[in-house]
Amino acid sequence: MAVMEPLTEQQIRAAFVNCTKGESKRLHVPRDLAERPWADLDFLGWRDPRSPERAYLVTELDGSRTALALRCPTPGTRQPPRGMCAICLTSPAGGVSLMVAPRAGKAGQQGNSVGTYLCTDLACSLYVRGRRNAGPGARMQESLTTAEQIQRTVTNLAAFIARVTA
Repeated sequence: MAVMEPLTEQQIRAAFVNCTKGESKRLHVPRDLAERPWADLDFLGWRDPRSPERAYLVTELDGSRTALALRCPTPGTRQPPRGMCAICLTSPAGGVSLMVAPRAGKAGQQGNSVGTYLCTDLACSLYVRGRRNAGPGARMQESLTTAEQIQRTVTNLAAFIARVTA
């Protein structure tokens, strides 16, 4: 299990596989990259504060950086559904959102997309490691070790990325 290395804004922008270079230049990248808990992240995920229906994630799989642009419902004032995240298997108090990624390449240009349910705040890595409290009853009691749960999270994320890039 590899620790995620800190990334620069330029590295993040260069890693996008499902949007144009122009779109990747214009998207909002967090300004607090230096303060992120990189050692506890399997992926960096964030919502665009200027466009809340947009979210992004970037990870390193098999030595290659991959970033995805995602569309998701705008966070509303009503309580989000308390479903289960397909990546980390958490049911956070902040809810899960169906996040949809345009497919990479020609398929994406034709409007094809792939979706999955993710923690609305994209804090999967922190929930699995117990670094962020997901709320009462949000994490199942499991016989898996934390390392095994982290590996499962990485495997689920890799499967989602493979569906987007296939």
